[in-house]
Amino acid sequence: MSAFKIAYHHQVVSLDLPKLSSEWKAKIKRAVEERLTIHPDLYGRPLRRSLKGYRKLRVGDYRVIFKIEKNTVKILIIEHRSVVYSRIDKRVKSN
Repeated sequence: MSAFKIAYHHQVVSLDLPKLSSEWKAKIKRAVEERLTIHPDLYGRPLRRSLKGYRKLRVGDYRVIFKIEKNTVKILIIEHRSVVYSRIDKRVKSN
């Protein structure tokens, strides 16, 4: 039974997920469903500085950046670790 609902930023659906291979999509989906719906605060490590209030979930070389708001986990970006932090600023501002 899941205690948290998952909400995806519109750009996660339109930009991030289509770029991933089906193998990575399945791995990330499984990680999100198994970890973030039950204990997002336990599995997600807090971020600092300009991303204070957000958390990250590591899935291999990919990062899922999210924010917990009441009983909803809002996923802001899913990107490779090499580019996620350079691309997230635009999404934080548009969110």
